[in-house]
Amino acid sequence: MDTTDDEAVSRSRDYARLKGEYQAMFDACETRPNRQTATAEVCRRVAAGKARYEAVAAAFGEMPWQFVGAIHAMESGLSFARHLHNGDPLTARTVHVPAGRPKTGAPPFAWEDSAKDALRMRGLGREGDWSIPRMLFNLERYNGWGYRTLGKPTPYLWSFSTHYLKGKYVADGRYDAEAVSQQAGAALILKGLL
Repeated sequence: MDTTDDEAVSRSRDYARLKGEYQAMFDACETRPNRQTATAEVCRRVAAGKARYEAVAAAFGEMPWQFVGAIHAMESGLSFARHLHNGDPLTARTVHVPAGRPKTGAPPFAWEDSAKDALRMRGLGREGDWSIPRMLFNLERYNGWGYRTLGKPTPYLWSFSTHYLKGKYVADGRYDAEAVSQQAGAALILKGLL
């Protein structure tokens, strides 16, 4: 399935309605040939941080370390000097949305402590379903529903894949239909690691 500008995803935010869509897209998802090397490199770098991701995931029961690693790639460019919330530096509380995190402790923050705060803040400590569709749902929710509102596949999940061509929020609330994401999507990262 190759997504074009005319192809749409559901605008729903209800997991029960989206579960099948996520699974079908994940199953059909392929990395674009010109993005295979870059995607493999991101997966290699995430795998190199496995011990740190496992340490964070262990605080949340059965959370897969790959889920934490995918968020780290998307939010922080895999830098352990940046908050998992949004990529702001650990030398201070977050400035960008969500601002003022973590609420407790003093900077500079340990990456693991900040990461746990980010996951707790998003309600992921209560998650008990770590299936592929549920992980994709939670990843999209982590980033926001803006693309679903437009009926478009989010590059946060599908960039570099056959489901995504172009269209990107270039700033908070500012969508550019011609902009192209330059990072491998979280679904491809999960697919490469699982």
